[in-house]
Amino acid sequence: MDWRLFAQRMASMARDLLAEHTLDATLEQISRSAVELVDGCDASGILVLSEGRVRSLAPTDQFVTDSDTLQGELREGPCFDAARPDRPERAFRIPDLTAPPERWPRFVPRARELGVGSMMGFLLYTREEELGALNMYSRKPGIFTEDSETAGWLLASHAAVAFATARTDEQMQEAITTRHLIGEAMGILMGRHHVTEDQAFDLLRTRSQRTNTKLRDVAREICESGGAER
Repeated sequence: MDWRLFAQRMASMARDLLAEHTLDATLEQISRSAVELVDGCDASGILVLSEGRVRSLAPTDQFVTDSDTLQGELREGPCFDAARPDRPERAFRIPDLTAPPERWPRFVPRARELGVGSMMGFLLYTREEELGALNMYSRKPGIFTEDSETAGWLLASHAAVAFATARTDEQMQEAITTRHLIGEAMGILMGRHHVTEDQAFDLLRTRSQRTNTKLRDVAREICESGGAER
């Protein structure tokens, strides 16, 4: 492993991640970087656990999604375990899926059927939160070594910061958009029904509760319909 070259490429990756403008673009850049930077990595993706359910983000190959789905169904696997907040371990590696499994006895033979030979999973976390797992796959067994694991861990550390920053930016942008939508919808209701600002908000909230629809979505419907009842 040429660590000097790896460090240079990591620095370049960090700059590329900061240059991305959306969460999806950031996640896609993270997955691509894993394939480009970690020797032997054929595919990568990010597994997120949300209310116990698996989501597969930015996969570079279909078998990444298939592996994530399988781990969700079996409730086991290196990437699934890396994403679990109740586990103290933050990195997992299966160097050879053709060998008898020491862990994940149900997952390993099924993963072999998907064409996976070697894989690793790394928890994406910051001091404030745990975000999921960055997963790396090789179609060949015996590819991922201790050096591979170190390289993957370094990449995952940078990726977690970029992921958290991009998600915060997206949440802030969504909050601004929601506030504008609600303000516009209230203005429409005030003009249409000749009510005060507080009364217009009460109308929004009542419709949201009655239809079991998010306030933001109710506001969007009103803006699109001009306040007409549907």
